[in-house]
Amino acid sequence: MSLQVKNLTPKQTDQLSSGKYLPIMEEFYTIQGEGRKSGKAAYFIRIGGCDVGCHWCDVKESWDASLHPLEEVNGLINRLKKIPSKDVVITGGEPTIYNLDYLCEVLHANGHQTFLETSGAHKFSGRWNWICLSPKKNLPPRPEVYSFAHELKIIVNTRSDFKWAELHASKVNKDCKLYLQPEWSKIEAISPLIIDYVMLNPKWNISLQTHKFMNIP
Repeated sequence: MSLQVKNLTPKQTDQLSSGKYLPIMEEFYTIQGEGRKSGKAAYFIRIGGCDVGCHWCDVKESWDASLHPLEEVNGLINRLKKIPSKDVVITGGEPTIYNLDYLCEVLHANGHQTFLETSGAHKFSGRWNWICLSPKKNLPPRPEVYSFAHELKIIVNTRSDFKWAELHASKVNKDCKLYLQPEWSKIEAISPLIIDYVMLNPKWNISLQTHKFMNIP
């Protein structure tokens, strides 16, 4: 675990290390827009802090964890009691920077399903019902995370990303679902390339950011 939050008191450092407090950027109930779970209602918890730094990231305000206050995990659970869906997506930033054991423990204890969206760049913690691995070139996944992935999602920004996709597809387990997703700002140029590629390589599926097409927050 790498602590990204700066200028903490000793007490706050202990709280963060234990996983009982996390730098929460935002929480929201919405429709999952990408990958295997697209179209499902879910509660998203976005944790601040990222050391991967993709230039096309659409949530750059999540990178600096110091901008997002530490919140008690038990408070999150209390708010979830009002949400109809039991699916909880933990995203970032890069959430695996932190100790997520306690978060997953209390989520499962309260009947929730846990879903992780990660680059795989850090050691995993927590217990997950579904892991979406989305490797990034700036900081590639740790070797051991490939076997945990239920879903591999590659963001296609240039033609060279198809070769990058195949490299990572060769490392995941045989039951892992494979997705190619066009980078949003280049969707018109990249989508035809992805369509042709998937038709030639049907082990791959296409993922679209359907929430953006439908103007879902």
